[in-house]
Amino acid sequence: MSDWPPKPENDHQNRQHNTSNTTGKEWQILEKAVLASVQEQRRARRWGIFFKFLTFAYILFVLVLLGKSCSMASSDPTAAAGSHLAVVDIIGTIAADKQSVNSTDTVKALKKAFENKQSKAVVLNINSPGGSPVQSDEIWQEIQYLKKNHTDKKLYAVIGDTGASGAYYIASAADEIIVNPSSLVGSIGVIMPNYGVNGLMQKLGVEDRTMTSGENKALLSMTQPVDAAQKAHVQGVLDNVHDHFINAVKQGRGKKLKSQDPAIFSGLFWTGEQAVKLGIADRTGSLNTLKRELNVQKSVNYTIEYSPFDSVLGRVGSSIGQGFASSLSQQVQSEQKINLQ
Repeated sequence: MSDWPPKPENDHQNRQHNTSNTTGKEWQILEKAVLASVQEQRRARRWGIFFKFLTFAYILFVLVLLGKSCSMASSDPTAAAGSHLAVVDIIGTIAADKQSVNSTDTVKALKKAFENKQSKAVVLNINSPGGSPVQSDEIWQEIQYLKKNHTDKKLYAVIGDTGASGAYYIASAADEIIVNPSSLVGSIGVIMPNYGVNGLMQKLGVEDRTMTSGENKALLSMTQPVDAAQKAHVQGVLDNVHDHFINAVKQGRGKKLKSQDPAIFSGLFWTGEQAVKLGIADRTGSLNTLKRELNVQKSVNYTIEYSPFDSVLGRVGSSIGQGFASSLSQQVQSEQKINLQ
C-alpha cells in the first residue's frame, strides 16, 4: 500500500527516531573522548610523580656523595705525615647529642689520637662551660684507660676562654693543665635549675590539676609548694654527684693541688693565674707555646666533625620523603636535667 501522500504524523515519528539515533551516537563519541582524556591525564600525573621522584633521588644522591667526599677530605687526621700534636676539641656544651661535646665521639677521637704512632702528645683543646656529668665522667674514665695503655704519651689540657665545671672535670684527667692568665677555670659544683610559680598561678587563678601515681612523682613541681623531704632527697642526689666530681679532681690532680681550702670545690671559679696558684692548673701558655716546647711543628685535629650535609640531608631527605609520600597518597586516593655548670 502506498504511503503517498505522506502523513504528517509519520514524518514526526521518523524525525524523532533519526534524532535519537544521531544523539545517541554523538554522546557515545563524546563519552569515549572524555574517558580517553581522563585516562591520558592520569597517565601524565603518574609519569610526572615518577620523574619527580627520580629527580629528587638523583639530587639527594649527589648531595650525599658531595657531603661524604667533603667529610673524608677534611677530617682524616691519619693522613698527616710526620710528628705532630694530636688535638681533640672540648668546645661548647657537653651533652649526649651529636651537635655537642659527647662522650661517644670524643672517646673515638682520643683513641685515634693516642694510637697514632706519629702523634707526639695528645692535647685537649678546651673552651666549654660544662654540661652533662655523665658525659664528662665517661670521657674522664676513658682518658684514665688510655693513659694506662699509652704510658709513653702525655696528655695536655689547654684551656682557652673557659674551662669550667664538666669541662674542668675532663681537664683534671690530663697530665698538665695549661691556661691563659685570663681564662675562667673551676666551678667544681653541681646544679639543678628549678623555679616556683605557685604564687603567680594563684594570682592568675590557675589551678594545678596534675595527677600522679607515686607520691614523689611530681618531685619539685614548679606549681606546688616545696616539700621539705623531697628537697632533702634531691639535695642528697646533687651532693652524691658532687662527690664524684671532687674525687675525680683529687685523683686527677693529686699532690698538684696546693690548697686544701674547701672553697675550691664550692662552685667558685678563678682566673687562669689564680688557678695556677691554687694548683687546679699547672702553668700559663697556649697550644702554640706547647708546640714550641715540644719542638713540634704540626698539630692535627682528631675531633670528629659532622659535615653540614649530614644534618641538613637528614632533614631534607625526610621532608622529601614525607612530601612525596603525601603527594603519592593523594594521587592514589583520587584515583629535669642535672648539669655540671
